[in-house]
Amino acid sequence: MNDTPGWASPGSAPSDGQQPGASGPAEPADRPGTATPAEQPGAEPPGPDPQGPSSQWSKEQPPPGQWSAPTGPTAPGQTPPPPPPGPGGWGTPPPVGPGGYGGPGGYGPPGGQPGPGGWGGGYGPPGGYPGYGGWGGPPPAAKPGVIPLRPLGVGEILDGAVSTMRAHWRTVLGISLTVAVLTEIIVILLQGLVLNDTAGSEALNDPSATLDELTRAMGDAMLSSSVVFVISLVGTVAATALLTTVTSRAVLGKSVTTGEAWRDARPQVVKLLGLILLLLLITVGVVVVGALPGILLAVSGQTTGGVALAVLGSLGAAVVALWLGIRFSLASPALMLEKQSITKSMSRSAKLVRGSWWRIFGIQLLATIIANIVAAIVVIPFTFLAAASSGDGVGGFLNGTGDLGWTFLIISGIGSVIGSMITFPITAGVAVLLYVDQRIRREALDLDLARAAGVQGYGPTPGS
Repeated sequence: MNDTPGWASPGSAPSDGQQPGASGPAEPADRPGTATPAEQPGAEPPGPDPQGPSSQWSKEQPPPGQWSAPTGPTAPGQTPPPPPPGPGGWGTPPPVGPGGYGGPGGYGPPGGQPGPGGWGGGYGPPGGYPGYGGWGGPPPAAKPGVIPLRPLGVGEILDGAVSTMRAHWRTVLGISLTVAVLTEIIVILLQGLVLNDTAGSEALNDPSATLDELTRAMGDAMLSSSVVFVISLVGTVAATALLTTVTSRAVLGKSVTTGEAWRDARPQVVKLLGLILLLLLITVGVVVVGALPGILLAVSGQTTGGVALAVLGSLGAAVVALWLGIRFSLASPALMLEKQSITKSMSRSAKLVRGSWWRIFGIQLLATIIANIVAAIVVIPFTFLAAASSGDGVGGFLNGTGDLGWTFLIISGIGSVIGSMITFPITAGVAVLLYVDQRIRREALDLDLARAAGVQGYGPTPGS
């Protein structure tokens, strides 16, 4: 038995008598124990019956569950019949008329106007939400900070990252600037002192270069790019860790200073560095294992086959490294917010990512593309300015014959710092909000966040 109005299926009869909206034929007026219209208090005498004195009901009755709403006013003192059942609840409101559903004595609110929580929208409070099975839909999720406390969409995650940067720009840009400057100084020193091999770049542009020279040049270029990538990755993870506190407070609608963010992150810095090193070792190990058969084959004398096998192995290893990278991409927020150990934070990340790998990969890829496009708008002009200030000019830079001197490195480094100030908050904010979103979806973290933000009366919605 289900006596809750709006949940009884059409055509069912509740056991406690005829309920509003229940279907089925009504009781005849001349049944014993039932008052006729003439016997009801205040009712007018019935008029002449065209079908005879003994027939007060038509032989053709409407089918069960399809009663139509009254179209005219009811007699004074007479209770109007219930509204017709509609799909998902009590149906649409009948026309408002004197003494009808919306008028005096009717079912509507005072004043004769159907309220937004009436028959069509359900029995919810005033301002209810129509279209939720006739009961009034769930209330909008609380939003004390930059995101609503519910499972997030792609646009809401990206918007939350940008809103955090906009609302707390002093703290966010201060952290991003510090990390970007330190990262770029290391990159410039390595490129200027260690990785500035002009002979390798000339071999790549020489059509008559031998296979050994091309292999060596490609190896040097890959080494230089890998070193720069690793340093940038370390800076990104470090910025993510420091910005985790800022983003987590922004979710609750609270601000945090740079000093507070540092004090919160400082106890986990050593573990964070260990996590970064472990992830780097895993990535390098996977790549080495993939390329090792080809390298051994090339060393044994079969250079062409060895190079081909090394390239194929490196591509396969890159796919495995990417899969592991996304699988452990939430380890840094888990380590910083949950104060977990290195291995437990990696286990937490793997658990949260399980079953959502492609979604998390797509969101992080989209965030990276957007951040890099915005950063490129700033970095590219500085790069051309640096090339114009170098000895060979822009033409030498475009032809690949220009000398990457200190002037070029410093000017382009300034552009890279400005670009990193944009990319760090976006990528860091997306990572933290992805972590929060996955915990909301799997662990109902929104309830804890609502209590921490001081939201009153927040809880699961009916039927959820």
